[in-house]
Amino acid sequence: MNVRFLLCAVAAGWTTAAQPQGYAGLGSDAEGFAIPKPGTQLIFPRDHGPHPDFRIEWWYLTANLEGPDGKAYGIQWTLFRSALAPGDTDGWQSPQIWMAHAAVTSKKQHVFSERIARGGIGQAGVRLNPFIAWIDDWRFHSDRESIENIELSIDGGRFSYDLELTSGGPLVLHGDNGYSVKSAKGQASYYYSQPHYQVTGTLTLPDGPVDVSGHGWLDREWSSQPLAPDQKGWDWFSLSFDSGDKLMGFLLRGDSGDFTSGTWIPAEGPAEPLEAGAFQAAPLETTNVAGRTVPTRWRANLPSKGVSIEIQALNPQSWMGTTFSYWEGPVTVTGSHSGTGYLEMTGYE
Repeated sequence: MNVRFLLCAVAAGWTTAAQPQGYAGLGSDAEGFAIPKPGTQLIFPRDHGPHPDFRIEWWYLTANLEGPDGKAYGIQWTLFRSALAPGDTDGWQSPQIWMAHAAVTSKKQHVFSERIARGGIGQAGVRLNPFIAWIDDWRFHSDRESIENIELSIDGGRFSYDLELTSGGPLVLHGDNGYSVKSAKGQASYYYSQPHYQVTGTLTLPDGPVDVSGHGWLDREWSSQPLAPDQKGWDWFSLSFDSGDKLMGFLLRGDSGDFTSGTWIPAEGPAEPLEAGAFQAAPLETTNVAGRTVPTRWRANLPSKGVSIEIQALNPQSWMGTTFSYWEGPVTVTGSHSGTGYLEMTGYE
């Protein structure tokens, strides 16, 4: 659960102000669009592709990387699809709009870029057989329908990266076999991840090229009405512990109280969905970022797994000053578990 909801709303021309229909209007009625339903079986590789009858969707990759000198880097690449109306057609009459963001973050530097495209004219999209998700010359692609082995090539002007990703574990279905509830009122999405990528490649930064390696996490999510009317923002964590265990958790902030959920992904054995409220997260320290007060150090707990950790931003100034701005960047983890991950925060205006 993260900023993809908001950005897709902007691409579709929805209002950007918090309002009675929920954050960015995403609690508004989705008349005519498909709505996620419990008990639906996700099917692969079909569901790696687009779902144009739903209003919003994304292919979202983050990676925690390291250079030869041990210096830490993070990369983000996200392709968003937003629909003005359900369904799709070829040509300029297509109701699908696409947006993509790319970023590289280090302890002292954060650079980003953005692309926006209309569907139906070949400028952007997602196809299977073989799999490719693209916008202009930004390409996330495989030589087959699956996403087990995949390449990512991005040129953001001031930076670029060419990365190879190889999965070392199975897909993870969040919630009830991919049906992920987002509020006490029952709003939901379909949500799965590939959190097991091993990553190698090259970052080209303003200071020159850097060979890197590390681990990556791909999120896939689609919905039409994901938020309750009072939900104003969210904080999303994807954490990879040195033990091999992983944790995805999100906190949706609302006037009637916060809603949290997530998934425990053990190093061995099947993923375990968390009950609402089991994952706990609270800010410990804030930073002035682009004129906003943003939490950049957190305490998180998952008592059932003995998790009591502090989460610290690698670069507190990881602000995405894109069409719709938000905070997104790599984090380090200390406490009962150590490791790295990614944090995304919206609604801090």
